[in-house]
Amino acid sequence: MDAAAVLLIFLLIALAIVVINGIRIVSQFERGIVLRLGKYKRTLNPGLNVVNPFFDKVIKVDVRTRPMDIPKQEVITKDNVTVNVDAVVYSKVINPQKAVLETTDFAYATSTFAQTALRDVTGNFELDEILSKRDEISEKIREIVDVQTDKWGIDIESVKLQNIELPSDMKRAMAKQAEAERERRAAIISAEGEKASSQAIAEAAHLLASTPGGLNIRTLQTLEKISTDPSQKTVVLLPTDLAGKLGKLV
Repeated sequence: MDAAAVLLIFLLIALAIVVINGIRIVSQFERGIVLRLGKYKRTLNPGLNVVNPFFDKVIKVDVRTRPMDIPKQEVITKDNVTVNVDAVVYSKVINPQKAVLETTDFAYATSTFAQTALRDVTGNFELDEILSKRDEISEKIREIVDVQTDKWGIDIESVKLQNIELPSDMKRAMAKQAEAERERRAAIISAEGEKASSQAIAEAAHLLASTPGGLNIRTLQTLEKISTDPSQKTVVLLPTDLAGKLGKLV
């Protein structure tokens, strides 16, 4: 084998090594940012890609939706109540180039800014509003964070307030208020039941009085009920019409 053939084989082997070292596989949920000598060159799509292994650096970016916990923040509400609030932010990289080139750590930057927005927004609401308007507050936080992170190629899909921790004395006061409200409702229901019962009794009495012989029938029914129970008392009953005549004679 002459020297030319050996050199050709050597060059082919070297080329194969370069190509193999330059192969980059990008997953479906990733994008690859290529920096050539420190300068942005191009973005790699999912699949098999070949880059220059000597001058190119590939930074992979996950473009799936990322849930991000916002640590508990101490907030003073508009009515001067101190509460602890935490949330979760759902974000997604929509521009991998900006995410890599505009921030050193886009996830940390998003989390830090979301913490600030959480404190600022909830601090402009009273405690009752924070408890009753979670969706409205969450949307305001999302809008503020989304404007800032758009510069970093990040889209804020949603923000959800999770836990709102009240001071211990506030919890006790709210528990007493809830108990008082339950007792008030129970008293109202009981009073309404007694009122309905009284009305029914009055209507029944009026119906018996207006029906000839109605009171006598009711009296016999009462005697039937008490006859089974021995008693030392003697009950003398007079018909209502006879009692009325005796009353006139007296």
